[in-house]
Amino acid sequence: MSKKQKIISWSIYLGLIIILLVAVFLVPQRERAESIQDTMKDAVLHEHGKISLFGLIDVNPGLISAFIVTLVILIFAAIVRIFVIPKFKYVPGKFQIAIEQAVGFFDNLATSNSPHRNKLLGAYIFGAGAYIFVGTLFELVGVQFVGVNGEPLTLPAPLSDINGALTIGCFSYLVIMFGGLVANKGKGVLKTLKDFSLPISMSFRLFGALLSGLLVSELVYYYVALSFVLPVIVGVLFTLIHALVQTYVLTMLTSLFYGEVSEIKPKKKKEKKKVLS
Repeated sequence: MSKKQKIISWSIYLGLIIILLVAVFLVPQRERAESIQDTMKDAVLHEHGKISLFGLIDVNPGLISAFIVTLVILIFAAIVRIFVIPKFKYVPGKFQIAIEQAVGFFDNLATSNSPHRNKLLGAYIFGAGAYIFVGTLFELVGVQFVGVNGEPLTLPAPLSDINGALTIGCFSYLVIMFGGLVANKGKGVLKTLKDFSLPISMSFRLFGALLSGLLVSELVYYYVALSFVLPVIVGVLFTLIHALVQTYVLTMLTSLFYGEVSEIKPKKKKEKKKVLS
């Protein structure tokens, strides 16, 4: 790049920054119907922003998000299994490499942490990891629904709802307990029950991480002065980081505890006492 081109590029960047700063300070703040405290509280508890489920019951937006994410994953998995996998080649293409890398990552995670029993573990962490990753990225799509009050609502990530986070945390705990039951029967179950705080810690780790990104985004969008370009950077950055980190953390913790409770310890052979003649 020549010196003249560099000067032009920097001039464009500087001009854009000046325009954004002028817009930030000149655009007046519009009055909100609710305070920032109420906005952030509703983002957590969903006391007002509810959606009617087939006209039967009012539910949190996170439940609708969970239904949509689950349906998307199942349809995608069916299409790949029926139309794509039978056409896999010895020399893989880009999509085949991506699928094999994803499957291989979770398979290695399962076999390295639970070498004896890992078929169920590998399948579960692959499914849970896909759900967390896709569910976290789902909020970037910005799917709109109409709430019970007639106001438009943007569907959040399923796991930013405490109920969704608790569900996947408890389900992971049950999978760990099942692995201990199959491998070591009652001892495995008792060993799992000793870590009774595990589902709570996993659930709140997911919920807290995703909720922090949601609250930061709500805070940025609330103030007009911060709503130029910054929400895009904050939203995408938080979402991508949380999608990768939380997928890895939950699958890693599940694999570690599953391998610990399903480990088969060899029985100690009793030594025969020599009889003195």
